[in-house]
Amino acid sequence: MTRTVVASASKEIVIGFDQPFCVIGERINPTGRKKLAAEMEAGNFETVKKDALEQVAAGATMLDVNAGVTAVNPNETEPPLLVQTMEIVQELVDVPLSIDSSVTAAIEAGLQVAKGRPLVNSVTGEEEKLEAILPLIKKYDVPVVAISNDETGISEDPDVRFAVARKIVERAADHGIPAHDIVVDPLVMPIGAMGTAGQQVFALLRRLREELKVNTTCGLSNISFGLPHRHGVNAAFIPMVIASGMTSAIMNPCRPQEMEMVRAANVLSGADANCMTWIKTYKDHVPSAAGAPQAASAAPAGEGAGSGGRRRGGREARRARG
Repeated sequence: MTRTVVASASKEIVIGFDQPFCVIGERINPTGRKKLAAEMEAGNFETVKKDALEQVAAGATMLDVNAGVTAVNPNETEPPLLVQTMEIVQELVDVPLSIDSSVTAAIEAGLQVAKGRPLVNSVTGEEEKLEAILPLIKKYDVPVVAISNDETGISEDPDVRFAVARKIVERAADHGIPAHDIVVDPLVMPIGAMGTAGQQVFALLRRLREELKVNTTCGLSNISFGLPHRHGVNAAFIPMVIASGMTSAIMNPCRPQEMEMVRAANVLSGADANCMTWIKTYKDHVPSAAGAPQAASAAPAGEGAGSGGRRRGGREARRARG
């Protein structure tokens, strides 16, 4: 059974088909959040701290950390800011981190200060990226997110996206990196723009599990990009991708409806032994005044505006349109 191990200073997490679904909190990301970007650039990390604490309290397994506040000189500005952000987050919470950057120098800088065994987000099938990132993955012995696009962009053909994923797994093997340390992102298309997007990703996930035997992830909210009432679509999507073989997702854990679906899917898949997490979370459950389900022990929502349009959802949607 494929097992991808990540760790913080003192906590080890296993991503795998027989494990609880891994929720990677998305909120420490200034892309699409002008206020957060301005704060981080000015050295103000109060929102970062708030987001870190709220996401862990809401049930995040890991936290994604991105410090891409500007497109101006990112090779110079992003590495020190990412390091500073990671150090602040690691002092506050003891969960594994996902080092999220498209800048190679920033990824290496983050790897040098990371406690435990972080996940690197990400590498693509582009030759330049493969040659830059895979040696770092081998050097630091960490897992990596493999995004299924290459120099040609994102294909609408799921067979092409599968072929890119296979190429990355094979190239990683050439560097001595095992398949269990590759977490493939098959790229979820917006269902509002492509009516077969759900069916495509379900089929892709089954192939990735059965043929490549790799763990998988995605920017969860990309499925609902451009639609009204996005969180209803996101919540329905969660158990469907889990049933198809997805083992993690980059998402907002402060959305109670979506986290409820994660926990329910864990119960129904047998990943929540004796339903203990479900019982602990919802034993004192009371409905809200509006009738929406909430748990008495749930953390503050801390949802913020535009969560689905951050780098994962927004970036993938822009690629899909482009």
